[in-house]
Amino acid sequence: MKKEKAVVVFSGGQDSTTCLFWAMERFSEVEAVTFNYGQRHKLELECAADIAKELNIKHHILDMSLLNQLAPNALTRDDIAIEQKEGELPTTFVDGRNLLFLTFAAVLAKQLGAKHIVTGVCETDFSGYPDCRDIFVKSLNVTLNLSMDYPFVIDTPLMWLNKAETWELAETLGAFEFVRERTLTCYNGIIADGCGDCPACQLRKNGLDEYLAKRMDGVKQ
Repeated sequence: MKKEKAVVVFSGGQDSTTCLFWAMERFSEVEAVTFNYGQRHKLELECAADIAKELNIKHHILDMSLLNQLAPNALTRDDIAIEQKEGELPTTFVDGRNLLFLTFAAVLAKQLGAKHIVTGVCETDFSGYPDCRDIFVKSLNVTLNLSMDYPFVIDTPLMWLNKAETWELAETLGAFEFVRERTLTCYNGIIADGCGDCPACQLRKNGLDEYLAKRMDGVKQ
């Protein structure tokens, strides 16, 4: 294990919880930061806090409500439908969200003496979100280092994994059942397997089904 400290950008969802377990295995000290940006379901904040408490992780919640004011979207407004039209970004995309989240996480990390910032962004199934791309993360990493004259490393353990491989990573970390039963991915605010209908639930379920089928094949062999 590295004798270093990490801050995990943490929503209480499948990806960030998997990243939290990943960080706990690799770093001597881990803290989590969650952002309150006026998301539809306050349960997301409660879920993140409950997970952090159970895992004995120091948890910070930062107010980012201005983001809701500046960038209306389906994740914060009940009157905006969750949809994706051909050739357009999904209505769940929040302009500047990962830019701001990672920047504020970096400010916090420097105050805590942490050099590593861990985030669950992923280019493999990023739904067209430009701020989930590897090139964006690398660019921001350089900018953060220059802006604060501090050697940040933004770790993206899920960057090149699809959802099935993310489930497999959770299994490898001994966190499969925890992630499946305790996390909140659903856009409709239902913990664990969710509503089954929204895009986030469908992506999660398709990945889970693929991984379970692979695991079953491995048992048969």
